Amino acid sequence: MFSCVKPYEDQSYSALRRDCLRRKVLFEDPLFPATDDSLYYKGTPGPTVRWKRPKDICEDPRLFVDGISSHDLHQGQVGNCWFVAACSSLASRESLWQKVIPDWKEQEWDPEKPDAYAGIFHFRFWRFGEWVDVVIDDRLPTVNNQLIYCHSNARNEFWCALVEKAYAKLAGCYQALDGGNTADALVDFTGGVSEPIDLTEGDFANDETKRNQLFERMLKVHSRGGLISASIKAMTAADMEARLACGLVKGHAYAVTDVRKVRLGHGLLAFFKSEKLDMIRLRNPWGEREWNGPWSDTSEEWQKVSKSEREKMGVTVQDDGEFWMTFEDVCRYFTDIIKCRLINTSYLSIHKTWEEARLHGAWMPHEDPRQNRSGGCINHKDTFFQNPQYIFDVKKPEDEVLICIQQRPKRSTRREGKGENLAIGFDIYKVEENRQYRMHSLQHKAASSIYINSRSVFLRTEQPEGRYVIIPTTFEPGHTGEFLLRVFTDVPSNCRELRLDEPPHTCWSSLCGYPQLVTQVHVLGAAGLKDSPTGANSYVIIKCEGDKVRSAVQKGASSPEYNVKGIFYRKKPSQPITVQVWNHRVLKDEFLGQVHLKADPDDLQPLHTLHLRDRDSRQPSDLPGTVAVHILSSTSLMAV
Repeated sequence: MFSCVKPYEDQSYSALRRDCLRRKVLFEDPLFPATDDSLYYKGTPGPTVRWKRPKDICEDPRLFVDGISSHDLHQGQVGNCWFVAACSSLASRESLWQKVIPDWKEQEWDPEKPDAYAGIFHFRFWRFGEWVDVVIDDRLPTVNNQLIYCHSNARNEFWCALVEKAYAKLAGCYQALDGGNTADALVDFTGGVSEPIDLTEGDFANDETKRNQLFERMLKVHSRGGLISASIKAMTAADMEARLACGLVKGHAYAVTDVRKVRLGHGLLAFFKSEKLDMIRLRNPWGEREWNGPWSDTSEEWQKVSKSEREKMGVTVQDDGEFWMTFEDVCRYFTDIIKCRLINTSYLSIHKTWEEARLHGAWMPHEDPRQNRSGGCINHKDTFFQNPQYIFDVKKPEDEVLICIQQRPKRSTRREGKGENLAIGFDIYKVEENRQYRMHSLQHKAASSIYINSRSVFLRTEQPEGRYVIIPTTFEPGHTGEFLLRVFTDVPSNCRELRLDEPPHTCWSSLCGYPQLVTQVHVLGAAGLKDSPTGANSYVIIKCEGDKVRSAVQKGASSPEYNVKGIFYRKKPSQPITVQVWNHRVLKDEFLGQVHLKADPDDLQPLHTLHLRDRDSRQPSDLPGTVAVHILSSTSLMAV
């Protein structure tokens, strides 16, 4: 996982630490100095901030006090509850926090060896497709000797303040963490893929079936080590962090620290009756102020649960910011959930293994339409196809596909101002089975994401077997930006970028000829095929100049729908295209008939229903059945 960790800004932790120990000085980071520039990218500072090392804030500083826990954290003065919520989720997963806080035992203070301390720490985050190792010094911003940002319950515990400083360094300054996005932090901690869910739009509170399906997915994400957070949208500035009568806070990110089905009842009766309730445990980053409705810490509902089950769930009655809710109440009171799933690509796992394709790309405007790669969304029809295009295959009859596009994170600094995200999204089109060149005209839209100015956009979709093109775009044309495209499928998808608009001219073109026509053949279906007792298990083959496309077998249908497309760049336009229909048999497939297509560009009628004929070249006779074909031909090779 960490074989290719990249040092951030070429700062090597081990080399810098060695140098400080040799010179007997404490590290001072020249790239993130103890000045206002590391605090703010705009505006004037508030009270005078003093940067202090942990040893000057308290006695006996520690990275961890009594281990690491989601109860350690408290939000500071920045509006970074989203980051604290992500840290709370991280703290509950040992395998994850040990990636973010590497060799933590070695980084811990050792009171017996004060000379071994160099005032330097390093933390790791997943950024834009790779893990980066971020080095910081231990000087932290304080007012009146109190940490002003993220801090721990224990005054001498510093892991969360130091992780936050490393994250602020990546972002440009502490102020850049104000009002950020939990989904981004969860991805940066794990390298996973975040999926936002709008509970209000999906009407999960009232739709029991959808709610149950979502709970099962959350249970799966949680049980496989993923991270989850929840929040209530604040519609106005006055709503921000407003407390509701039920105790929940608007505009505030909560960490989900447990997802489980809770057994109701006592003793053996509970075991055999096995009535279970879908429940979620959440934590407020403030470390106080909890939900006060059903199943809150002191509510009478807990009498329905046996003492042993309560102990197993770790139910406490302290106002520690952590509380349980039924999933139905979560869907009623919260508006958004973010699931960050860890995508398992290990073949050694008992859980579902995904195949990941990871490609870097860029939106780059250019005056030449052929070289322009910043065409905007589908609203801009003239330039839409000038965007980057990526092709992939679904090789199963149906497959779940996860697609995530992430733009390069923007830094906010005094010199460059606030880094703003572009509004981005993508469309997915089902294309011809043999497409090798870029799309130039609309085809069937298989799915599309939302367009939003967030760092990443995610889509989960089920698609039938076939070839697809993803077109990632900015909302408006003419923008410049880098992006990372990640595509997850069950079997390898052979995902790659389409760079060429048409077949290239080579030294062989003058000898072997160059295509004069492009033809798209779309075989819709057949009717009245030769009957067998169970109906035909038929498929079609489209042939043109040595190239061929074959459909999937349609079982037991005398009027099958093939819905298969092929695209052909034709050097011999006078040579017809052949569409053959076959019946799939165990020993030998049976020929059911064929049609020849002239596919002339001057043919104004694109849709044809043609009678099947036999293969007698001199006098072909009709066979039972017809085939419906849609044909598009053009002398411009960039017409389709």
